[in-house]
Amino acid sequence: MTPQLLDAIARGVACGLLGLVIGSFLTVVITRLPDGGSLWPRSACPRCGAMVKARDNIPLVSWLVLRGRCRSCGEPISGLYPAVEAVTAVLFVSVAVFIQPLAAVPAYLYAAAVAVALTAIDARTTRLPDAIVLPSYPVLAVLLALASWLVGDWGALLRAAVGGLGLLVAYGLVHVLVPRGMGFGDVKLAGLIGLVLAYQGWGPLAVGALGAFLMGALWGIGVIVKNRGGRGTAIPFGPWMCAGAVLGCAVGGPVWDLYRQLIQL
Repeated sequence: MTPQLLDAIARGVACGLLGLVIGSFLTVVITRLPDGGSLWPRSACPRCGAMVKARDNIPLVSWLVLRGRCRSCGEPISGLYPAVEAVTAVLFVSVAVFIQPLAAVPAYLYAAAVAVALTAIDARTTRLPDAIVLPSYPVLAVLLALASWLVGDWGALLRAAVGGLGLLVAYGLVHVLVPRGMGFGDVKLAGLIGLVLAYQGWGPLAVGALGAFLMGALWGIGVIVKNRGGRGTAIPFGPWMCAGAVLGCAVGGPVWDLYRQLIQL
């Protein structure tokens, strides 16, 4: 193995383990924050009230060992917990291995955690809590500024600021023109997504923004066709915005380059 490959594997393993731990915390945020609950008391079984012991609070492993049931009363434990932990770990590994420059990895790890939390909360409650979205602006701004300082790439930071503001304004216009079709929470999230995507380049921003609308539209059509909801059914768009952001970071650059080549033929 080359030193570069060994380094990538080590980063991936370390960030994967970190993702499991962060994912465990995110399950608390997802289940308590929308209802105004406190994040800090230890978890307890909602049926019997037994406190979750440390040995039963190991991310992913404890749920598998307990076969998805409370040790005290046998009540089923929601599959949301291992799902969030696993998805967060996968995203953290992906960020650690593929995001460049490496100095920007902390910013994208934070963004990945925020995306997981907001996706789950919006899917469950059709809300994007300001308590998560608004503080993420200064956090990501500082982390991305630090990354630009470390690698000397201030152009990427300027591009991120322009992309964040541009997507914020674009979503704001949609909200004004179609207020029932676009919530203001989506508008506030758009600025964050524009910031993260544009730091990687204009291609990721374009692919991520378009991908969100395409996936959201396809899902909405599917809901109507399969009679799982009518036209008046509220369909959360936050999850598709986050999915679009992942898509943009993953393949936005190559897809954008391919598009530019095609239009030049």
